Amino acid sequence: METSKILKCLFSVVLLISSFHVSPCVSFTSFVFGDSLVDAGNNDFLFTLSKADSPPYGIDFKPSGGRPTGRFTNGRTISDIIGQSLGAKSFPPPYLAPNTRAADAILRGINYASGASGILDKTGFLFIGRVPLREQVNYFEQSRNYMVNVMGENRTKEFLKKAIFSLTIGSNDILNYIQPSVTFFFGEKNSKTTLQDFMVSNLTIHLQRLHELGARKFVVVGVGPLGCIPFVRALKLLPSEQCWTKVNELVQGYNNKLKEELTRLNQEMGPEAIFVYANSYDVFSSIIINYRQYGFENADQPCCGGYFPPFVCFKRNDQNDTSVLCDDRSKYVFWDAYHPTEAANIIIAGKLLDGDKSISFPINIRELYNYNL
Repeated sequence: METSKILKCLFSVVLLISSFHVSPCVSFTSFVFGDSLVDAGNNDFLFTLSKADSPPYGIDFKPSGGRPTGRFTNGRTISDIIGQSLGAKSFPPPYLAPNTRAADAILRGINYASGASGILDKTGFLFIGRVPLREQVNYFEQSRNYMVNVMGENRTKEFLKKAIFSLTIGSNDILNYIQPSVTFFFGEKNSKTTLQDFMVSNLTIHLQRLHELGARKFVVVGVGPLGCIPFVRALKLLPSEQCWTKVNELVQGYNNKLKEELTRLNQEMGPEAIFVYANSYDVFSSIIINYRQYGFENADQPCCGGYFPPFVCFKRNDQNDTSVLCDDRSKYVFWDAYHPTEAANIIIAGKLLDGDKSISFPINIRELYNYNL
């Protein structure tokens, strides 16, 4: 009897959702795929070396009262901020959390992202546990099956047409490629062109699979300027305010091919689906180059973890101080050796949300949200 009541309640929610064609801005639902840039805590439930489950991670995340949530930054991720800007009252929960159920998918979406993961299945294997993009898509298929059981196939299709599917992934594939230790395990490297093409072709397969499962509104975020992150700069022993040019050229080559592929998908699948390319590379590069104009004081060093390996950001159990923590987190572009601070994420999210075609192509994310298919 109790199960019947729950199903009736969920069905009522679905009826409300199905009316969105009348009021398209009533709610915001997103399904988030990617790596540690958007992981909301999935890695907390894995045996992995890639975790953000201890202080001071999450120190500025207000919903948790400053406690770690598994986000790899001091506060909100870019996807968190964009969701709030579009009216979301809460964040999509991590799929692997024990209390995440089909109802979450119906009401607010689900986060499948996993730190250390990549487009390619082998990416991040040195961290042991992680959820590659292929598996993230498989998890979404399981979520969809739950939705169909609750609302039926037709209503599920209508619901998914309105939701935004964001994919923020690819950084770890390139970071693994440039690290000597990973090359040792894999053997001889492929050429840079082969890597770029392989990443794009594999990502396309996963996008097409999501489309087959009902996704229609896509945001695909390009890879940022990895040659400028503290980890890579330390790897090459670069002086202050210098980036590893060759890595950035590799990233830009991949991004250009990705944008071309998304344009092709728009031509082939439009107007019943739309793929937005989010140019995070130029946005983040602008912040790093012009950091003082954005209100930052440091665009080189991480706020937490120090400037040299092993870059461990942690809080000691018997003391109040951390490994290395900056005085003012709002003045740093980087939170740790890999990830932006919430302050930087706010700027990036704002640009992607309302930027022109040089930032979000063919439309920006706010326009995508209001787009009627």
